[in-house]
Parts: sequence; structure tokens; C-alpha cells
Amino acid sequence: MSQLSVRMRTHGFLNKHFTGESIDYRQIIALFIPLLIDQAFIVGLNLVNTAMISSSGMAAVSAVNMIDSLNIFLINVFVAVSTGGTVVVAQYRGSGNDLMVSKAASGTISSVSLLALCISLFMIALYNPILSVLFGSASPDVLANGKVYLLGSCVSFVGIAVVEAVCGALRGIGKTRASLALSLIMNLSYVVLNVVFINLLHMGVLGMTIAVNVSRYAAAVCALIYLVRVDDDLRVQLRDMLYFNLAMLKKILFIGLPFAAEQMFFNGGKILTQIFIVNLGTNALATNAICSSLANVFQIPSNALALTIVTVVGQCMGRRNVEDARKFTKSFIWLSSCSFIVMGLILMPLFKPMVGLFHPPAEIVDDIFTVMLINTLAQIPLWSIAFITPSALRAAGDSKFTSLTSMLSMWLCRVVLGYMLGIVFNLGIVGVWLAMDIEWGVRGLVFLWRFRGNKWVQHRLID
Repeated sequence: MSQLSVRMRTHGFLNKHFTGESIDYRQIIALFIPLLIDQAFIVGLNLVNTAMISSSGMAAVSAVNMIDSLNIFLINVFVAVSTGGTVVVAQYRGSGNDLMVSKAASGTISSVSLLALCISLFMIALYNPILSVLFGSASPDVLANGKVYLLGSCVSFVGIAVVEAVCGALRGIGKTRASLALSLIMNLSYVVLNVVFINLLHMGVLGMTIAVNVSRYAAAVCALIYLVRVDDDLRVQLRDMLYFNLAMLKKILFIGLPFAAEQMFFNGGKILTQIFIVNLGTNALATNAICSSLANVFQIPSNALALTIVTVVGQCMGRRNVEDARKFTKSFIWLSSCSFIVMGLILMPLFKPMVGLFHPPAEIVDDIFTVMLINTLAQIPLWSIAFITPSALRAAGDSKFTSLTSMLSMWLCRVVLGYMLGIVFNLGIVGVWLAMDIEWGVRGLVFLWRFRGNKWVQHRLID
């Protein structure tokens, strides 16, 4: 087959599945590639960070993993509000209303930053009872490391909130390269500082805490400078971020608050599951931490697609082009599932060198392999319908249904079933992960049912 023929077939395939009246496949690729690189760096650097902290011992790994579960729980609250801003910005961009695009971006940054500050102060005030709940039966060295990392993480929340809000607004108008640059500044500086503080100065968890604060606030300063001095599309001024437009705030929170509630319940369920795992011992905590880090590597392309579809469907719905929104959602689901097949074929043969990065005790390596094998097979048919579909629904304004479904499936399936399989039936960490895979399937089927109907396209988020 000639090179020209291959090109024509590729063009025909992409045109058929990833081009519509609202956007074409070249624009989608331009959106997707920076997000893919961003996700790869975030996951890869987190993998390196986890591997680096493992040099301080399994107690440090366990403490960082447990607090990071809480961090994800909290950070996702204001990331959810940022996503609300992304949807509103994308829909106004699709409708061609540049003035409202600017107001939506300003409202996103001011609301997310204030929310992060409130969460940070609340957590610092209550850190002792929080540690007691999370680490009640953990060893003293795990508890000591957890205290340092929790307080340091809370101080950094406003920094990452500003970065997420600015990146969310930029993704809404399709400027994923700029959001990639800001993400790289934050994450690369974090790794470099971790090398200095952990590997060279041997400061352990304290060094990681210093690194996360410096990197997040440096990136926040860069984000604000870019937005005010460099960007010429959003046209945001510092004074605009200090003014609360209640009408715009309502639109952002219409999407953001249900998603934030979903993230709180969803990640709250994950934290409760972590507490089950604490009772299984430090080795089980370390197994879960390592499996979570490795699973994130498999999900890199699909997570990028889940972010991309928010902008794509948001702009389609801004034009009221429902046919395009449906078409792109189906195409993204299939593409995401195919990406899991490719990632599994590439990464599973590399299991030993990958897990070797974490220096795990020999007795947990078999458990890690079992969990990863089950999860690799399960995510091919289940992950995409459970995560790509709700991203599309939410971009159309169908936030309440998606959030309620996610919360119920998390608590009724993953938490209850995880306890039953992991603790009652004594399957341990394997049972906890099996429950997670089953929960993906349950919520994915509900989202597909919603997607096949018409209620999700009837929301009017913008005028």
C-alpha cells in the first residue's frame, strides 16, 4: 500500500469520526496532544516522586499515599469548580460571545481561589482529629510523616487552585498549549526540588512538603502573569478577578457544585476504602500506593480524552449542535477503550522494571501483579463508559444527574462491596480493587442509558 493511500485512508477515517460542523479533527488533535503530554508528565512525575520517597522507607510511602488520597479529595473540589468554568467558557466561545468568555474566566479564577483558601484554613484548624481518623491504627512513624505532609499540603492549596482555574479557562477556549506550559512549570519544578530535598539533602517527607509549596506558588505567579500580560483572547484584568459577578458565578457553580459534591463523595469513598486498607497493614498500604501509581500510567491517554471532550462537547452545545456532541462522544469512548488495549500491550511486559522503581518488599510483588493484571483487563471495556461519558454529559450542562449517579455508585458499590470482598471475604487488597472495577461497570451502564436519551441535551446553560 502506498504512502499516499495510507494518508488518504487515515484522513478519511479521522474525517468520518472526528469531524463535524462545530469542529474538525485537526482542531481536536491540537486540543488533545498538549493534554496528552500534560497527563503523561503529571503521571510520570508523580511516579518518579513516589519512587523517590520510597527511599525513605515504606512508612513514608504509606503516609504520603494516605495524605495524597485526602489531597485529591480536597483539590478535586476546586478542580470541579474550575471544570464548571471550563464548560461555561467553552459554551460562550462556541456561541461567539467574547465578552462573556472574559467574564466567565474571571469568575472562575476568583471563585476557585476563595474556595481553596477556605478549605486550606479549615483543614489546618482540624488537622489533629483528621489524622486520628485517617491513621488511628497506623504505626507512629507513619503518623509523624502524615502530620508533616498534611499541613504542608494544605498551605499549598491556593497556589494549585490558581493554576487549575487559569488552565481550566484556557482549555475552554482551546488553548491547551498554554495550560500545558503552566502544568509543566509546576510539575517539573516539583520533581527537581524533590531531587534536591529528598535525594541530595535527605529531608524525606519534609523536603517533599517544601517542594510542593514552592512549585505550586511559582506556577500560580506564572499563570497570573501569562493571563494578564501575555494572553490576548481571555482579556482578563487583575481587577476583574477581585469582582464577584453573581450571575456568572451561578452559571459556573451550576456545573461546578454538583461536580464538587460528586468529587467529595467519590474521593471520600476512596478515603474510607483506604481506612479499610490501613487495617490490613503497612504492606497493604504500600501495595495500594504502588498499584495506584501504575494504574495512572495506563490511564494517561484516556484521561487526556476525558479532558478534551469537555471543550469539544461544550463548544458543540454552545452552537446547539446536538448531533456533533453525540457523534464525538461515541468516537471518544471507542478511542479511549482502544488506548487501554495499546497501553496494556506496551506496559504489562514492563511490569518488573516498573515495579522495581518503588523498591517494594518481595512479599508484596505478587499481589501488585495480580491487581494490575485484573485492572488492566477490566478497564478496557469499563473505564471509558464510566468516565468519558459523564464528561460529555457534564459539558452539556447535565451535571446533577452525573454527580448523583457517581456518588451513589461509589458508596453503594465500591465502598460496600470493597469492604465485603476485602475484609469480610478476606480477599484483601485484591478484593478492594475488584470492587472498584465492578463499580466502573455499574455507573458506566447508567451513563450510557442517559446518553441514549434526550434529557442531557435539553439544558440551557448560557443565553
